[in-house]
Amino acid sequence: MTEHELEHGHDRTDRADGAADVSTGTSIETGDSTVAIPELVIISGMSGAGRSTAAKCLEDLGWFVVDNLPPALIPTMVELGARSQGNVARIAVVVDVRGRRFFDNLRESLADLEAKGVTRRIVFLESSDDALVRRFESVRRPHPLQGDGRIVDGIAAERDLLRELRGDADLVIDTSSLNVHELRAKMDAQFAGDEEPELRATVMSFGFKYGLPVDADLVVDCRFLPNPHWVPELRPFTGLNEEVSAYVFDQPGAKEFLNQYTELLQLIAAGYRREGKRYVTIAVGCTGGKHRSVAMSEKLAARLATEGIETVLVHRDMGRE
Repeated sequence: MTEHELEHGHDRTDRADGAADVSTGTSIETGDSTVAIPELVIISGMSGAGRSTAAKCLEDLGWFVVDNLPPALIPTMVELGARSQGNVARIAVVVDVRGRRFFDNLRESLADLEAKGVTRRIVFLESSDDALVRRFESVRRPHPLQGDGRIVDGIAAERDLLRELRGDADLVIDTSSLNVHELRAKMDAQFAGDEEPELRATVMSFGFKYGLPVDADLVVDCRFLPNPHWVPELRPFTGLNEEVSAYVFDQPGAKEFLNQYTELLQLIAAGYRREGKRYVTIAVGCTGGKHRSVAMSEKLAARLATEGIETVLVHRDMGRE
């Protein structure tokens, strides 16, 4: 696994050392009222061990994530979350040696939080020296602490700096032999609770004559259906119009396609969840992106929503003709 892969979400691998359960749901008195303190997770560990992937996983689970926040500002961030009236219920903060001049303040900040009755979990990402060296070499980047020395010198300096924090960690994940999906699975297991991680879908209609959407994960071609463009009374309208939609779905194979493709997407969605994929873009195309693709996208998005998939509908090319 490369440093870039684990730190930025490409394939790699992981192993958990262990975890200690820490209670959450703390509240504090503020004047005449009591407000809930946000759940707090501090993500730290070795450079190249997967901190960014772990943070992104929490972000996908609905956490408010702050990367490289100076440790002295953590209590302030928690207080701001407490004042948000429940809008910021879970905060994750990434702390690492990029902020090394602030790093000495971490223990003071943790003591401050403890004094205020704030519970927190520390997640520490670990990896072997050999694995870290391979990752840094594969992306041709220096270790942030190596200075004029070698990568192994930077790794040794970082281990020494983080040794005490690692001892205080509630969850240590060793990523020496893990891929990104396994790391995400471990984070999901710890922080997703009983809920299955959400899958969010964007259903986008488009016209093939304007080019394929570059961000499409799946492409559907509706050009097998007769084109309403050649029906004079339907030509001025779009797939949002009931007459056009009725025409499209009265054609042989239209309803069958919608039903069977929805079933296929249920199968794909289950696999995406298992593999840690949280976002999918489904591009539905016809010639101009005005009639067939729009009508099919509307129905498909509605079906996905009834299946519990959070869905956004976009008509990319409607109105371009």
